[in-house]
Formats: sequence, structure tokens, C-alpha cells
Amino acid sequence: MNNAFPSNPFGGSGFGSGPGGPASAIFDAMDQLRKTFEQRPSGGSRMAKGDVRTAVLSLLVEKPMHGYQIINEIAERSGGSWKPSAGSVYPTLQLLADEGLIEAEEQNGRKTYSLTEAGRAVAAEHTETPAPWESQSKGEGSHDNPRYTALPKAGVDLAAAAAAVGRSGSTEQVQQAVEILDEARRRLYSILAQD
Repeated sequence: MNNAFPSNPFGGSGFGSGPGGPASAIFDAMDQLRKTFEQRPSGGSRMAKGDVRTAVLSLLVEKPMHGYQIINEIAERSGGSWKPSAGSVYPTLQLLADEGLIEAEEQNGRKTYSLTEAGRAVAAEHTETPAPWESQSKGEGSHDNPRYTALPKAGVDLAAAAAAVGRSGSTEQVQQAVEILDEARRRLYSILAQD
């Protein structure tokens, strides 16, 4: 078998560590793999300020919430594709309060926000349009799409298993792992070649 790896790609004395050592190389490769799978579909996770505003109003129609709840609720409803930062949610809450659309009440050391009558009227204007997180959780970029869920998990799990063999395996076990990974790579490319 034509193989670019030596019989023990992790060095003669096993899977060493330290800067520039074999362990460093495998962990760098795993990190690169993770980053590749974490790349977001085009458009990323940033939403316009108006979307944060609409999302906050949409959630507060349902029940009063504090800022952290709002952030987590948006992340959950978007399937994780959009998690607004505190730096976008809290200023939006302040702006909505300044406009008289929401009011804050201190509960258990946290400000809990609820809609005013004016806020309910503004929120009602948006009931016909989908909530901003719905547009983030639909289509090709959806986190229900295996491209962004199952495949990345499988890739990271595979890299972790390879690293475990590299850390603890004998020279023969490492060579077996290299052969399995080479075969897996060839089979993956053959999937693309089927079209």
C-alpha cells in the first residue's frame, strides 16, 4: 500500500507531547478539522439589529424574561444557528425600555422584562411575519441538516479516536489506524465521485 506515513507517524517512542512534537501535530490537525466543520453557512450567525429587536418583542409576547433567558431562547429556537450576544440584546432591551415598549422589574437580583401596552401593539404588527430565528433555522443552513450536525460530529469523533490510538496504541495499532483512515478517506471521496 502506498502510504505517506512512516510505520509510526508519532515517533519511535510513542505519542510524544510538547511544542512541535507529534502530539502537537495531531491536536493541531484535530483543531483544524473542528474549525472546518464549525464554519457557518453563508451569512453566518450575525443578524441585523432589527432582527434582535423583533426577536425580543416576539419572545416577550409569550412571557416576561430576563436578558439571559432571551439569548438562550433565541439560540434554542434557531437550532443553535443564531445566538445573539449580550452586547446586542442588552442595548436592545434598553432601547425598547426607552421607547416605552417594555418595562423592567427587579426579581431575584435580575431585571425581568415584559411588554407594555404599546409594546404589545408593536409586537402584534409582526405576527404575520416569521420570527427572525425561524429564517435562521430553515433551509440549507439548518442545524437539522446533516451537513451541519451529523457529519461534523462524526468527523470530530473520528479525529478523537485517531488521537486516542496515537496516544496509547502500539506501533502496529497506529499503523492499522493509518490504514483504516486512508481507506475511509478514499471511500469518502468515492461518494463525491458517484455523481
